Amino acid sequence: MMTTLAAMMGTLPIALGLGAGGDVRRPLGLAVVGGLVISQIVTLYITPIIYLYLERLQQRLGRKSASSRMTEDAPAVAELASVE
Repeated sequence: MMTTLAAMMGTLPIALGLGAGGDVRRPLGLAVVGGLVISQIVTLYITPIIYLYLERLQQRLGRKSASSRMTEDAPAVAELASVE
């Protein structure tokens, strides 16, 4: 996030069209800043949401995650340990 903000602050003068010939470079600056904002949104919000939906879909299909299998096997392991 800090890298994105640093890059965005660096290209902000270009996006605002400041300086000599700023009107010519403004579209480039807007594209860079817009791309940084969109990529940050996708990385921070959309990707985790996709992972949550895939996890829920996996649970609906009846597949159990490794952590749920380990908790289900815990009583059986304790019983085996007491037999020995």
